Amino acid sequence: MAKTGATTIADVADHAGVSPATVSRVMNGRFLGQPEIGERVRASAAQLNYSPNHLARSFALGKTKAIAFLVPDLANPAFQTVLAGLSKAAATDGYRVLVADSAESAADEPVLAAEVRSRCDAIVLCAPRMSEDDLERATETLGPVVLMNRSSPRVTAPTLSVDSRAGFELIAQHLYGLGHRRLVYVAGPEGVANANRIKGLGDFAETVGDVTITHVAGGAGSEDGLAAVDAVASSGATAALAFNDLVAVGLVHGLVERGIRVPDDVSVTGFDDIPFARFLSPSLTTASVPHDVLGTLAWARMQALMAGMPPEHNVVFQPRLEVRRSTAPPRAAE
Repeated sequence: MAKTGATTIADVADHAGVSPATVSRVMNGRFLGQPEIGERVRASAAQLNYSPNHLARSFALGKTKAIAFLVPDLANPAFQTVLAGLSKAAATDGYRVLVADSAESAADEPVLAAEVRSRCDAIVLCAPRMSEDDLERATETLGPVVLMNRSSPRVTAPTLSVDSRAGFELIAQHLYGLGHRRLVYVAGPEGVANANRIKGLGDFAETVGDVTITHVAGGAGSEDGLAAVDAVASSGATAALAFNDLVAVGLVHGLVERGIRVPDDVSVTGFDDIPFARFLSPSLTTASVPHDVLGTLAWARMQALMAGMPPEHNVVFQPRLEVRRSTAPPRAAE
């Protein structure tokens, strides 16, 4: 009869021809026996798709006093600010934060999440491009989990997110109010974050009616903004909305190098309000997100989960428009 249900440690032990205690020691990194036995156990676990119960394992091994933080790109100052808030809050309770960077690879996120979770007591998961199936599986098997920059009807873990849809509608309205009618969006990587921004632009376009919005390929880093310069310049748009501040920084740099003045010839906006956005020349109009607060609130919810208490309510932050010198009225009426 075919076995139903999740694979157990006993199943792995039977398959590898060892005791459950040996499997436990191998999976916990505490096996001191013959290397070939360890390899056999790991091969059996992989073949049977065995996923350890991390919560039970933490109790068995004793608390590590560490939590994990999975991010798509730690080089992004926005995630660095979240990490600073999370680390500071966790440190007050004697916890440290281990960081895993997926380098914008959605395919690597589930594997990295499981790996870093195996070394600590819980995980704050910031995986905006992870598939819904992988996200649901991760939150069910890697708990306690706090989900950041993402919400999903299939997930019961506490969530902290930013309404980028409303944020982009707000930015577009600002540009429209300045007189811009031809806009270009420098898109981000495929995923929920990019989709929400596109929805916000769609909401805006339906409201005003008399605008043209061109979409060009982009990404999440400054180099992606630099690479989009030709497409933005040839679009005929008088204002460009970048996926985030880093993309906007690269875009402004590339436009200025080509002799295209910002904002005289093309206005440029970002999203996030990273620390040096106001020091860019010209200073960057953007939507501000309280990333340090996100980190602090993530720890409060994680602390409740680990104590077996109900966490506080889910939070969706509304971005605040920060108008600076990178936007101005177009030179001539459309």
